[in-house]
Amino acid sequence: MQSPTSANDTAFFPGFRPLDIEAGGVRFAGVTGGDGLPVLMLHGFPQTHVAWRRIAPTLAENHAVIIPDLPGYGASRPDRMVPRWTKRRAGEALVALMGALGHDKFAVVGHDCGGRVGYRLTLDHPDRVVAYASLAVVPTLDVMAGVDFGFAAKNYHWFFLAQEADLPERLLAADPDAFMSRTLKGMTGGRDVIDQAARKAYLAAFRDPAVRHAICEDYRAAVSEDLAFDRADREAGRKLPCPVMVLWPEADWAKGGPTPVEIWRRWADDVEGWATGGGHLQAEDAPDEVIAKLGPFLDQAYGDGVRDGLRRP
Repeated sequence: MQSPTSANDTAFFPGFRPLDIEAGGVRFAGVTGGDGLPVLMLHGFPQTHVAWRRIAPTLAENHAVIIPDLPGYGASRPDRMVPRWTKRRAGEALVALMGALGHDKFAVVGHDCGGRVGYRLTLDHPDRVVAYASLAVVPTLDVMAGVDFGFAAKNYHWFFLAQEADLPERLLAADPDAFMSRTLKGMTGGRDVIDQAARKAYLAAFRDPAVRHAICEDYRAAVSEDLAFDRADREAGRKLPCPVMVLWPEADWAKGGPTPVEIWRRWADDVEGWATGGGHLQAEDAPDEVIAKLGPFLDQAYGDGVRDGLRRP
């Protein structure tokens, strides 16, 4: 089943092709474009693959760019919702997707919950990922260790959506547009950084009860199974073996504590990072800054990979 807007989503990505393929128990939707060394781009909550429309065309000049809706989000439909779609299960499905497209090794770029899927995929499949970029997130284990009232008040959706089924689903059904509009307003600081066509696509996806349920399950997993996976990796000393880049919105990060770079260095040895302007939705709010850092990072990672034997698919 496709979302009402999925047939027109290529309008956001001129020259790209629709993605419509079954892999790993998911009928994946989204877009692909470009040619060269592959980059898997994973959107965050509350968006769809449309979130990458201001970034992907530039990356596609040198890379094969694969931009799916996450399982359960947008128009990507899992064949079943039980067991729950943890970040590990989502990562496995995405590895299957990339394999079905002929990509044995690839870079991962993830924002928000897409970033959490991305680092879990990289930890679980270290032989498949040549570089990982995180936008706006640090690992869930570190986030939860620092939760206080200020964080909970600003990020209330974490704890609302994670409530036991089907309480949040019932409440969201009353006015999904109002919840989505409030969420986007909070993430942008009320600034007009999302064009109307993209906003309409996000609203259309969130009106689907199946999408809302998948999102709730995603947040339930975040504070249960996903947190346990992180804790097990920390205790085992497991790290991301590839280069890591983190970009975070300066306005959203509390001063005085460790920076995202310092936090990520608990999880990887090769880490670089910078703050960007704008708010949480970096790919929409600060696309030029993201491209300026992401492009050279991917070029360097793939340059090292080619010298080590990686070849273009």
